[in-house]
Amino acid sequence: MKDLKYLSAYLVPLCAFIGVYFQGIWSFLAPIYAFALVPVLESIFPINDTNISEEEKQSKASLHWTDFLLYLNLIVVFGLLYVTITTITSKEIATYELVGLIFSCGIVIGSNGINVAHELGHRNSRVEQFLGKFLLLPALYMHFFIEHNFGHHLKAATPEDPATAKYNQPLYHFWITSIIRQYTSAWSIQKDLLKRENRSFFSYKNDMLWYTIIQIAYLYAGYYFFGFLGFKVLLFAAISGFLLLETINYIEHYGLRRKKKESGRYERVREVHSWNSNHVFGRIMLFELTRHSDHHYRANKKFQLLDYHEISPQLPYGYPTSMVLSLFPPIWFKIMNKRVPEDQKVLAKK
Repeated sequence: MKDLKYLSAYLVPLCAFIGVYFQGIWSFLAPIYAFALVPVLESIFPINDTNISEEEKQSKASLHWTDFLLYLNLIVVFGLLYVTITTITSKEIATYELVGLIFSCGIVIGSNGINVAHELGHRNSRVEQFLGKFLLLPALYMHFFIEHNFGHHLKAATPEDPATAKYNQPLYHFWITSIIRQYTSAWSIQKDLLKRENRSFFSYKNDMLWYTIIQIAYLYAGYYFFGFLGFKVLLFAAISGFLLLETINYIEHYGLRRKKKESGRYERVREVHSWNSNHVFGRIMLFELTRHSDHHYRANKKFQLLDYHEISPQLPYGYPTSMVLSLFPPIWFKIMNKRVPEDQKVLAKK
């Protein structure tokens, strides 16, 4: 029964569907809920740092009903996309409604699309990995599967990692560097994989090439069936979605650094190299993504099995609140810089 709390992860999509149905000011219900109401609720409700028992972990380690909560997001994300694009292209709506509906769709693409794709991408099942890649399509971020699994988890909390924000780096600068460097890194990783297997660029094993073709076909389908306006809806919803992801990337490792050994290699990723948050609403809203320290410590653990570690650096607020604060760099630096561990702060400033 405790796991019923994860049903609340569907409140953001529900708000987005309500916005599509009623329109008007309701078009902004999803962002209002995610970035206004949830931060308020997080400040009211107590932090929960309790870990589940070993017995519970054993029962949830194999296929569990909570896994089906992840799979359901394919219907939710693509269903919302369809009703959003058909509503926008078939009715006369005001500009502010258009902005609200696209932004709401983008939030769902980020929270219930990319976030769930991230979880499924770490699974051993080929089917689950495929579902994860499919959920990355609406964000036009299919390369994330390669870069995140073969790049980020090896380089997290180092200068070589595109998705690790530097100490005193503003969010808006991070958006640019992370988006560009992650894409080029994904291509570099793909080329290395092809080279190891002695395959050509045009091999059917070139996933990056397939991702490019599929994403172009996706945008063209939007244009073909819904016109130029449909194309713009898909494009700007995708941008909203991946900017949400990059904002989360920003707060997950901000200012943290791993030590480099005399051999030139970095120390192993530990619980201290990611920011953790035990704020309840952020946790369940993002399928425990906020327990990011344990995720990097043991990347193969399912979301419902992630633990809290006392030695992990703790965010003063939940992820939704932290995302809002990161939009204002001076405020973010004032709050977070003093919380960066001193030993890592020294490394980060180098």
